[in-house]
Amino acid sequence: MVEQASVGPPFWLLAELTYECPLHCAYCSNPTDLGHRENELTTEQWQQVLTQARALGSVQLGFSGGEPLLRKDLDLLIKHGRALGFYTNLITSGIGLTEKKINQLKQAGLDHIQISFQAADPELNDAIAGRGNAFVQKKKMAELVKAAGYPMVLNFVISKQNISQIPQILELSCQLNADYVELATAQYYGWAYDNRDHLLPSQKQLELAEAMVNQFRAQQTTKQPHFIFVTPDYYEDRPKACMNGWGSTFLTVTPDGSALPCHSAKILPLKFPNVIEKSIEHIWYQDFSFNHFRGDSWMKQPCRDCNEKNTDHGGCRCQAYMLTGDMYRADPVCSKSGDHHLIEQAIVAAQRPSHPIKERRRIADIALVKL
Repeated sequence: MVEQASVGPPFWLLAELTYECPLHCAYCSNPTDLGHRENELTTEQWQQVLTQARALGSVQLGFSGGEPLLRKDLDLLIKHGRALGFYTNLITSGIGLTEKKINQLKQAGLDHIQISFQAADPELNDAIAGRGNAFVQKKKMAELVKAAGYPMVLNFVISKQNISQIPQILELSCQLNADYVELATAQYYGWAYDNRDHLLPSQKQLELAEAMVNQFRAQQTTKQPHFIFVTPDYYEDRPKACMNGWGSTFLTVTPDGSALPCHSAKILPLKFPNVIEKSIEHIWYQDFSFNHFRGDSWMKQPCRDCNEKNTDHGGCRCQAYMLTGDMYRADPVCSKSGDHHLIEQAIVAAQRPSHPIKERRRIADIALVKL
């Protein structure tokens, strides 16, 4: 348990409404065990989560998945969140979106829509997404979202599969009159971790891509779009300050109601609370799992005596666990870590992948297999 005065409220609430998704992206960072749709929270339970989080002080509300548009109650949840005073965000593939749905969500009070693309080329986009005609649908919906008066926010997950298309991605973003474009390299959790050898670009590819983006920024004559290039920390010598520190800013609630300090934390050998059983306030301030990596008392060497520990907080606990099997070890990305060689080995392995790519299957596909 911690004193509430020493921990602020969660600024961001990420509501992962469902893991079901119409796409099969190999870079998906959702868990490899997607669960079952019948275990998802009900409308009423989600409304209680939103109410409690807002009362605690959360101000940003993101609806994600999977594909949140597959929830028939999405407009009701948006309306409830907006009435509470949240700034509401929809993070979507655009599949299942229509002009009617865009207007319906706007009437419900939705503030912001982010649409993801897999590439700038229709054929490659659809191949990565595992769905035909996906690019055409995304492009049309992006245009309608802009026409409806929303900020035009695009997301491209950059990997070895599409990094050669950076110039075309920049051009497409301008054609769509985007306001913000996130060029985010794949984060290696869940399905993406299993497919890392097929996804991790080389350092040379990343340097060239970033140089192209910087050159494009320098040549822009208008303020739009604003490009954000996010590099993977595999090529850094210090880890990222994951989630701005464990249990400090972000609260994720998964489709079955599990509450997590970050999107991927469920892979850790910790027992996480469920919003069906405990209040958001109790979870955030008192639950063992949320307090477990707050502060620095949990740290081992070299983190314990490192003068950078208050900057990177020891790095990512999920990454440390995935790579070393010990969630207390220093993030292997750090050059001070005794496990840094694991990152170097991953970079070498990505140059010659030796196993087939693993596609993310939909929940419906898994059910069919079990039948």
